[in-house]
Amino acid sequence: MKQYNITGMSCAACSARVEKAVSTLDGVSECSVNLLTNSMTVSGEATDEEIISAVKAAGYGASKKGSEKENEALRDTETPRLIRRLISSVILLAFLMYLSMGYTMWGFPLPEKLTEIPLAIALLQMALAVAVMIINRKFFINGFSSLAKGAPNMDTLVALGSTAAFVYSMSVVVRMWLDTAHAEHLLHELYFESAAMILSLITVGKMLESRAKGKTTDALKGLMRLAPKTANVIRDGKEITLPIGEVLVNDVFVVRPGENIPLDGILISGGGAVDESALTGESMPVDKGEGDKVFAATANRSGFLQCRATHVGEDTTFSAIIKMVSDASSSKAPAQKLADKVSGIFVPTVMGIALVTFIVWMALDKTVGFALARAISVLVISCPCALGLATPVAIMVASGVGAKNGILFKTATSLEETGKAKTVLLDKTGTITKGEPKVTDICVADGVSEQELIKYAVTLECKSEHPLAKAIAEYALEKEITPLDCENFKAISGEGVSADVRGDRLYGGSVSAALKVCSISEEMINSAKAFANEGKTPLCFAKNDCLLGIIAVADTIKEDSESAIAQLKKLGIHTVMLTGDNERTAMAIAGKVAVDEVRASVMPGEKADVVAEFKKKGRVIMIGDGINDAPALTAADIGVAIGAGTSVAIDAASVVLVRSSLADAVSAIKLSRKTLKNISENLFWAFFYNAIGIPLAAGMLGLELDPMFGAAAMSLSSFCVVTNALRLNFFKAQNVAKSVSGELVLSVEGMMCEHC
Repeated sequence: MKQYNITGMSCAACSARVEKAVSTLDGVSECSVNLLTNSMTVSGEATDEEIISAVKAAGYGASKKGSEKENEALRDTETPRLIRRLISSVILLAFLMYLSMGYTMWGFPLPEKLTEIPLAIALLQMALAVAVMIINRKFFINGFSSLAKGAPNMDTLVALGSTAAFVYSMSVVVRMWLDTAHAEHLLHELYFESAAMILSLITVGKMLESRAKGKTTDALKGLMRLAPKTANVIRDGKEITLPIGEVLVNDVFVVRPGENIPLDGILISGGGAVDESALTGESMPVDKGEGDKVFAATANRSGFLQCRATHVGEDTTFSAIIKMVSDASSSKAPAQKLADKVSGIFVPTVMGIALVTFIVWMALDKTVGFALARAISVLVISCPCALGLATPVAIMVASGVGAKNGILFKTATSLEETGKAKTVLLDKTGTITKGEPKVTDICVADGVSEQELIKYAVTLECKSEHPLAKAIAEYALEKEITPLDCENFKAISGEGVSADVRGDRLYGGSVSAALKVCSISEEMINSAKAFANEGKTPLCFAKNDCLLGIIAVADTIKEDSESAIAQLKKLGIHTVMLTGDNERTAMAIAGKVAVDEVRASVMPGEKADVVAEFKKKGRVIMIGDGINDAPALTAADIGVAIGAGTSVAIDAASVVLVRSSLADAVSAIKLSRKTLKNISENLFWAFFYNAIGIPLAAGMLGLELDPMFGAAAMSLSSFCVVTNALRLNFFKAQNVAKSVSGELVLSVEGMMCEHC
């Protein structure tokens, strides 16, 4: 997918024209133009030269998008320019209004010699109007240029309205020159102030819109500002400061307290607390020790860190986040398709309505001035921009809000579709559970101490690569129990492990495997069954033909899983747990987190089949973290990857939860639903505004709308749409209750004192 910066677009009709011009190229399979970010994404075989030439042929500018140009594209250079234009226009307009309305309507004083020559007053008004038109010449250049190419846009409507008012006023000036006796009366028929006022009011709207649009990219600009520019690298035994682009993989870099970590890496020396809120949104610093991963753009709060770079440049996690947010903002949501279709025919339709309005009022024996005023009002009140901005501004703001809270939507489509899901499929290991088995219970045989059982168990398991063996090894390390030396170690898949220790033969494995080498009492067998019923895995250990005891190992449930699943159900979503575990273990976990449905003994290749089954009933979200989840993540309408999961799962997903928390899945759905609601509001008001405004301006509702009021209404419509989208910044991520040691812990907001 290629990305480009587009210049010269002023409304949705412009973006529709650019999109159409590029889409017709051979080799272009998909093209999406974003009016908000002035960007374009193109998929296909067409070359950069062909694409840029097509954009230029359509009357706009284009350049290949790069990291430096992206920063430049996001910088608000338009607002200062519009402010300067507006100040100059308003100063001249004030003098023009004094002459046209102050003197003519309210008798404001003027020099006596000037009042004696009405034609001089008219010419002075014309000169001031011409000055305002020159200051705002961009409307005329863009508007008439687009009209000449058969692609009229919003600037065309403004230019036609202002020009019509100016040309009519010029004809009145000619009449004043020819009929000096009625010159003073003809001053009332001049529309020079309308020609200038229309331009000034539209510039006000453009300025307000530009400032509001600038705020929609604040999240992305804020992320980019956090990106470090230099790194302190150790080379040839010396510490030197290098630009980020010159640092290589495996370079050793140092970070002092208060500095930002410049690259992704592994901590090889030192330790301290690192603020990772830029990545995860989590405000609490994370303690880092040797061997832990560190990430670019996170802040070292305490301690001296010496790290080895593992990812540099655009390969860092932080760069990936910026790219995801940028891509989501640049892509087009399904809801925008209707608006784009309307925008493509909107301006020509409005021009036709304005012409019909003029003809109808003339046919009804109205004056030329009256008919022209109604036609101009139709031109300047119509606003395709509101339609074009309705969707992208909401998508841009929501993408930024999601990124701040550790929720990354890869595309606008994923942001829109997430909230429409009817079913959420949850992988068990690593999603509902931590994916890190822990020792939960120890049951020793008669005459055997707990320490003795653990010592023999870790002697066997320390040589095994099985995840359950790792849990026993970690438990022994916590208890400071060291393994014994062993010989003839064997690991038999599905059976267990064995080894010789000081002349004795040790065995470890499942109950069924242990029964082949030793006798197990009925009491111990019942204990093993009880552990299994609780979702734990009982491991039996024996020395020669005597049972030493049972160690139960379980993958513990994440603290927020139960509450998050409860919240999903509150949102009306059907929850299903997928696992390769047997039915009994699966039901034990399912009972604790209260999912609606369980699918146990599901092989990795079968998960995609389960997704296909539920897709027949409605949109499906699949949440997973492992390589074996990738096919299901791709098959689902929306694939959600747990951030701590594998890169394969993250690549296959449409949404990434950086904090690896199911609570963020709830937030993602809620944010998507709020965004959908916001888009619907924006589209409704954009359509409603034009549906009411155009008939009103045409005089169909029995009211005579002055062109100046039409221009004011047009200038505010886009501003209102953008401002409505900015309300999404107030979205708060889900704060789900966590169940800890049988207690329910809730975060309570709004308390100010002990009385609360």
